[in-house]
Amino acid sequence: MNIAIAEVKAILSELVSRAEAGEEIVITRRGKVAVRLVPPAMPESLPRIGAMKGKIRIADDFDKLGPEWDEYAK
Repeated sequence: MNIAIAEVKAILSELVSRAEAGEEIVITRRGKVAVRLVPPAMPESLPRIGAMKGKIRIADDFDKLGPEWDEYAK
């Protein structure tokens, strides 16, 4: 969408909403491109499966209860 800078003053809030939704807005001054209003860059997400491989370690005695649990384990 191309729009003159004089028109932008009246509808800036709407233009920002449209840019947030993914539209690129080109603002012109005297018929020449002055600025582009673009959506924010999306951060790359980590792959979910295997993302923590090698970063977590489970102790060998993870499932062994200590002596304080003896009375409950009977």
